[in-house]
Amino acid sequence: MYFETLELERNGPIATVWMNRPDLHNAFNETLIAELIRAFVVLDGDDSVRVVILAGRGPSFCAGADLAWMRRAADYSEEKNRADALALARMLKTLYRMQKPTIARVHGAAFGGGTGLTAACDMAIAADSATFALSEVRLGLIPATIGPYVADAIGWRQARRYFLSAERIDAALARQLGLVHEISPAEQLDARIGKLVQELCKGAPAAQAEAKLLLADLRAGSPLDDALLEKTAWHIARVRSQPEAREGLSAFLDKRPPGWLPAKKP
Repeated sequence: MYFETLELERNGPIATVWMNRPDLHNAFNETLIAELIRAFVVLDGDDSVRVVILAGRGPSFCAGADLAWMRRAADYSEEKNRADALALARMLKTLYRMQKPTIARVHGAAFGGGTGLTAACDMAIAADSATFALSEVRLGLIPATIGPYVADAIGWRQARRYFLSAERIDAALARQLGLVHEISPAEQLDARIGKLVQELCKGAPAAQAEAKLLLADLRAGSPLDDALLEKTAWHIARVRSQPEAREGLSAFLDKRPPGWLPAKKP
């Protein structure tokens, strides 16, 4: 699969999507957005892939929008601007709705759209030197397409502050806000992600996909909603009847690894 702005790396069941515009700090343009969509769709449909890691080559994870792209967009008609924005919205939606677990490997700058990518992944591990910002208002813009993911990650009250102030957010504060799950010294970043990947691969792939669907229901519901509680009962009943769940329970009772784990070497 050929990409102009990405590098796709496979290591067994782990796929790493490297944004590969290092001289431009992996800033978004039309090509990068389109290629990210294509990569996410292809990897999500590949049953041999268990975990997808999103990373950036060079000094930054993603520094937001390419200035040359933004200059072109300033001269677009409203209709053309809308089509451009919808492509970015589709890319973020595709990432957020992947069935596989996704991890953002964040280092350096993760500004604007880079913060959005971080929030759209299921998990985010950042180097302790990483820096985040929702800097759009300082350019006369707003964090619109990334807004749902960032506000979901850090909460609406915090979003009100940082959408308006555009303050820089260091790695420690990003963890405190919930934007990233962990921070690590840069030289240990890949080792820490590797340990998380090992844990993820112990889970059943279909169950992980179902868990992501369950989270979507829980996010919009309440324990006071009887319809939601009934839906959760229906959800586990349906999953429990599937071959993967039967295999998992049998393996547990038989004290053997389940079929989705590679057989141990003698």
